[in-house]
Amino acid sequence: MHTPQRPFSADLTGKVALVTGASRGIGRAIAEAYAAAGAHVVLAARKPEGLEAVAQAIRAQGGQALPIAAHVGHPEAVTMLVQKAVEQFGGIDILVNNAATNPHFGPLLEAEPAHWDKTFEVNVKGYVYTTRACYPYMKQRGKGKIINMASIAGQRPLPGMGVYCVTKAAVLMLTEVLAAELAADNIQVNAIVPGFIRTQFSRVLWETPAIHEAIIRQIPQHRMAEPEELVGAALFLASSASDYMTGAALTLDGGLLIGSPALHAL
Repeated sequence: MHTPQRPFSADLTGKVALVTGASRGIGRAIAEAYAAAGAHVVLAARKPEGLEAVAQAIRAQGGQALPIAAHVGHPEAVTMLVQKAVEQFGGIDILVNNAATNPHFGPLLEAEPAHWDKTFEVNVKGYVYTTRACYPYMKQRGKGKIINMASIAGQRPLPGMGVYCVTKAAVLMLTEVLAAELAADNIQVNAIVPGFIRTQFSRVLWETPAIHEAIIRQIPQHRMAEPEELVGAALFLASSASDYMTGAALTLDGGLLIGSPALHAL
């Protein structure tokens, strides 16, 4: 019989969390929050420079961080990443699949094969590779948490971002498939579905006045979010409070998917 949990606590003391795409934006915000909650955090991204800055910031606050440069779209790099994490911290309890790319902007039918390959390599296959590498260590511990970063782009087509939209739709289904397949091992797999977040990744959207204004008009809360506003959901999904939740998607979009504020004013 499952033992009832105490009220929600963000305490992750002793847990080992691997966060991909951790050098900036959403990944950095989540990694720093996990470290502040007591987790040993493994930081992954392609370039080592940004990772080291995040690691230093975490250590300055008394946390533990291990930066490892790795391309999640390359299986051999992912194997190396997880092996180093386990050697340093003894296992893996939490995986946040956050790394993403979007090399093509324009009509979907104008995307080159290389655009499709690159986007799926990171946004979808990368999630599978990291999950596959972490799975044995979670199974060994008898539990685990996997959090996939999806997007409203996986639920609503966005102009010029068709290839990216298709990959994020795939992430939502991947979350459900993995949740069903790993449930027997007491591993919960859930997704966070961000709306428009002010990050380097989305810079063109909020630095271009015409695009930014068009976006804001569609959001009932009339603003884009900061990366730190996703931290609460990420802490919840990494904690024991979400032990009976799997295959779900938490949407944080300022109300965008419920409709235009103009419609609600009628």
